[in-house]
Amino acid sequence: MNGFHALSDENRRKILELLAQEGRLSASAIGQHFQISPPAISQHLKVLREAHLVLVEPVAQKRFYSLDLSGLSEIERWALAMKHQWNQRLDRLESYINQLNSQENHDPA
Repeated sequence: MNGFHALSDENRRKILELLAQEGRLSASAIGQHFQISPPAISQHLKVLREAHLVLVEPVAQKRFYSLDLSGLSEIERWALAMKHQWNQRLDRLESYINQLNSQENHDPA
């Protein structure tokens, strides 16, 4: 499971946001913030765990979940590559516009 697939679902993104705000939570505590069934919450947590976006810590009969930032590295690399490509394109566009403006200023009307 990759991070992109895991983040494609709004409920999973909201679970990550909740864990970022609240820290370590049990599955039942997470479920209280959603209007979906406990099995659906468990399935979402499984997807997030397999994508290395959450860590699970079993304590007695409960399982506690917290953020696992290691899964974000794939997404971060992709986002940085996209940013680099767009910056290059914008730099070329800026150069082209400057060149046009320079030619316009030097051409007698």
